[in-house]
Amino acid sequence: MISIIEKYFPDLTDQQRDQYRALYDLYADWNSKINVVSRKDFDQLYLRHILHSLAIAKVCQFEARARVLDVGCGGGFPSVPLAIMFPDVKFVSADSIGKKITVVKGVCEGAGIKNIDARNVRVEQIPEQFDYVVSRAVTEMPTFVKWIWSKIERGQRGSLPNGILYLKGGDLKEELAATRMRWQEYNISDYFEEDFFETKKVVYTAK
Repeated sequence: MISIIEKYFPDLTDQQRDQYRALYDLYADWNSKINVVSRKDFDQLYLRHILHSLAIAKVCQFEARARVLDVGCGGGFPSVPLAIMFPDVKFVSADSIGKKITVVKGVCEGAGIKNIDARNVRVEQIPEQFDYVVSRAVTEMPTFVKWIWSKIERGQRGSLPNGILYLKGGDLKEELAATRMRWQEYNISDYFEEDFFETKKVVYTAK
């Protein structure tokens, strides 16, 4: 299971390996109570959810103490895999559905992930600012930008200037053009060779 993570991230610490390894049983247990990962592709958890989330880590390396907001985190993707990868970064995982946040809190507790603050809240109600906002196909990009643009602080707390890093698939030209902002598209297939990633992207814009 974890071998697919080690394939692309060979420098993991023993603690990171243990935490990634723990995710399977933790999600299996929680998923039997609260369905946050599609049951039909649960056996693909490491490929379709954990490794997919970590595509963001290939595009941008966050600095220690950077602040990252995961909007509409669901069961904790991409923030849970990213929090293991960047243990010195502060993550806020936000979702308006309370039972999903229950899962995130339970998984973090079980895996010993201490750098996630999981909140059952609408993103508009979050008062503070962040260096980066991450998300996985929560809504159309113009709507998403409206929700979060004021919450990003200018600067650079990683290998890219502060901004949005969004996991999306397919042809995004029209949707991105509608925001009237400049976006960079990173093909995940440039980093990971599995067929699943063929049409998947990380889209980025700087504040």
